[in-house]
Amino acid sequence: MAITFVVANQKGGIGKTTTATTLAGILSKKKKTLLIDADPQGNCTSTYEALIEDQATLYDVMVDSDKLPLEEAIQHMPNGDIVASDPLLSKAEKMLDGDVEGLYRLKDAVDELEGYDYIVIDTAPSLNVILYNCLIAADQVVIPVTADAYAMQGLQQLSDTIRAVQRRQNPGLSIAGLLLVKYAGRSNLEKNVRDELQQLADSMGTKLFQTAIRECVKTKEAQTKKKLLIDYAPKCTTMQDYQAFVKELLKGVKK
Repeated sequence: MAITFVVANQKGGIGKTTTATTLAGILSKKKKTLLIDADPQGNCTSTYEALIEDQATLYDVMVDSDKLPLEEAIQHMPNGDIVASDPLLSKAEKMLDGDVEGLYRLKDAVDELEGYDYIVIDTAPSLNVILYNCLIAADQVVIPVTADAYAMQGLQQLSDTIRAVQRRQNPGLSIAGLLLVKYAGRSNLEKNVRDELQQLADSMGTKLFQTAIRECVKTKEAQTKKKLLIDYAPKCTTMQDYQAFVKELLKGVKK
């Protein structure tokens, strides 16, 4: 059975996709890893140059009445294995809303999948049925955050959502931690926010990862060239930080 990580935060523009693709890239160098793009915007899908037309996507897995196996939606791309997103996922939210069974579509699909050690799921910046599917299917949640005045807005709501899923649908779900991204650490504001995030992590029953992810230009260059950071710039500061983060993440994870 694969260990499934969900990368989630309802605030947009904070590096969820970079975290998801880099995490998947690092893990894929160690073990068989699958990336699932559950964001209708499809940034992971774009980075992996995965197909949407004439190809099964996560949308088909989520809405197919015959329960399309996840394996049939996997694309083996140069950057790695991926289940592509689709703009139609936005419609899937409405189709599954109010359907109790609909909350378990992704979990059922993941449980039936064989041959992978790790699964990484990128999510949209929203609290919706698709996110519930991801949380119900997951083992651990990684929450990227930035050190700015608005960093903690909405985190409590995300925390409440995770706790509700833990109580009702997935008692094995845990928050792996808050991951500070796009961090410079030079301003007093950043340092103060980091202290506040540590307190918030404590209140959420989790931790703030010791590793903070610094930002460098290589990250955007890699995105532009449709490359994973681990392949494009393995020695850049951002990549070094992500490597350290993954070591932290995998501590205590038996695989």
